[in-house]
Amino acid sequence: ASLPLLCFRSPPVTPLIFGLLLQAPFTQPSTITQPNFVLLLADDLGIGDVGCYGNDTIRTPNIDRLAKEGVKLTQHIAAAPLCTPSRAAFLTGRYPLRSGMDAINDYRVIFWNAGSGGLPANETTFAKILQHQGYSTGLIGKWHQGVNCESRNDHCHHPLKHGFDYFYGMPFTLISDCQPTETPEMDRAFRRKLWLSTQMIGLITLTAVLGRLTGLISVHWKTLICLAGFSLLFFISWFSSYGFVRYWNCIMMRNHGITEQPMVTNRTTSLILRESISFIARNKHKPFLLFLSFLHSHTPLLTTEKFLGRSRHGLYGDNVEEMDWMVGQVLDAIDKEGLKETTLVYFASDHGGWLERQEGERQLGGWNGIYKGGKAMGGWEGGIRVPGIFRWPGVLRAGTVIDEPTSLMDIYPTVVHLAGGTVPQDRVIDGRDLLPLLRGAVAHSEHEFLFHYCSVHLHAVRWHQKDTGAVWKAHFMTPIFSPPGAGACYDRGFCPCFGEGVTHHEPPLLFELSQDPSEAKPLSADTEPLFDTVIGKIGRAVEEHRRTLTPVPEQLSVSNVVWKPWLQPCCGTFPFCWCDKEVDN
Repeated sequence: ASLPLLCFRSPPVTPLIFGLLLQAPFTQPSTITQPNFVLLLADDLGIGDVGCYGNDTIRTPNIDRLAKEGVKLTQHIAAAPLCTPSRAAFLTGRYPLRSGMDAINDYRVIFWNAGSGGLPANETTFAKILQHQGYSTGLIGKWHQGVNCESRNDHCHHPLKHGFDYFYGMPFTLISDCQPTETPEMDRAFRRKLWLSTQMIGLITLTAVLGRLTGLISVHWKTLICLAGFSLLFFISWFSSYGFVRYWNCIMMRNHGITEQPMVTNRTTSLILRESISFIARNKHKPFLLFLSFLHSHTPLLTTEKFLGRSRHGLYGDNVEEMDWMVGQVLDAIDKEGLKETTLVYFASDHGGWLERQEGERQLGGWNGIYKGGKAMGGWEGGIRVPGIFRWPGVLRAGTVIDEPTSLMDIYPTVVHLAGGTVPQDRVIDGRDLLPLLRGAVAHSEHEFLFHYCSVHLHAVRWHQKDTGAVWKAHFMTPIFSPPGAGACYDRGFCPCFGEGVTHHEPPLLFELSQDPSEAKPLSADTEPLFDTVIGKIGRAVEEHRRTLTPVPEQLSVSNVVWKPWLQPCCGTFPFCWCDKEVDN
């Protein structure tokens, strides 16, 4: 009750000076020559799965400690709601459709290690710039940005071609097919159709043969032979890829060499952690960038026995708690090497949690808190609003919370500028340097507008009206939930971006996120006096944004995402691809 009196009373000078002297000194970043960077990116983690973002049942003490010792962003936005495009934007600081890493079809991510699509060679990642600045750069964990272009070993999309000195991990992404005991996940509906078609063709062939043998059908033997040959070729054409997903996609690599094919999942977590700590230890005497791209918490939720059954949320909760423990181990390694004061640590997720990922009664996907929607939904907050935490002792004030629109793309210019580099001047960079905002030098984010794509389709736009603090968001398209009102597309497994599975809105649905973060109460011209003004402002921003887009090759076209045997990474003589080189280690 006495707080208002402070407005009229001047504090005593002596205690004020004494208090300022007691404050921990904050170092100007310019006085620290090339800080280290440890970037921690979770996979499919929902913003509601983390303690410091409101979860009180899944234990994440180490991630929470990062937030307590650093800066927590409450409006941190992924540039896409799926792995491949979101990570492309993270690495390049650009909306994924600028690099061709967003899809015009239903194949919205890279589907095979043996596809030809991937992050183009002419894209400049932050790792490549830091490499030129003298940094040691390492990627441990998931890549999912492609491998080869024209031959099995050209490695045109490989991490080592994009600025990383060292790579250990999966060139693809973790999927349930990697775990022999789990139900196959990859292209499940399409595989069912292929198997059904194979059975029907086989049944027709068998019926024709039996009819010919019994004299009931007059069919020439050459016709039967051709029909049988077609049946066999059809089966081989799809089973050669989908029948061996575990061998083709579930592999581990160290630099250009394959170490496990297929991967041995019960030791993957320990190997990734060991490699991360080892990278920090051997690069402690020079500036380094470690991008630890977790396989947690993507299905099949690889979790070591130590953490099974520990959480109140089944296997998913166990997996998140194990990832938090891994975060703690990495932070301990930084402390052990005496690098805490010179290392900027960042934690985020690539997009929202996967609501539809269920097996029977088991929920295997994440929770997005109060936010509507989830993974694969480019417009709704639940698909794109993610945790965002920075820690840099002595530079960033501990316990800071920032409620300003920021993006995963902002990591690019932030890291590049701190490393003493410059962002490319020959292309549009959509990210903004976050350091002034993180340090409190400015009150507002540089982002006035953020464009929310689902594949190449613009689903929504966010306008930060800085003079009032309002955050307006207009939805031009939204997915049709199934069953109706369910909040996700449970009948499909993923919500679509276009076609019959979406609703077009004219005028757009409008929300004011600072007042309605759950996007529950759409505004209209009748209920919001500024409705027409806001919609007009956003419409002009969209027109200006579209003028900055230029045509580029589509990396996720059907011809680029299909399995090509001649591009398949193989540690033996194709098709006999299997090895385990970690046994010797």
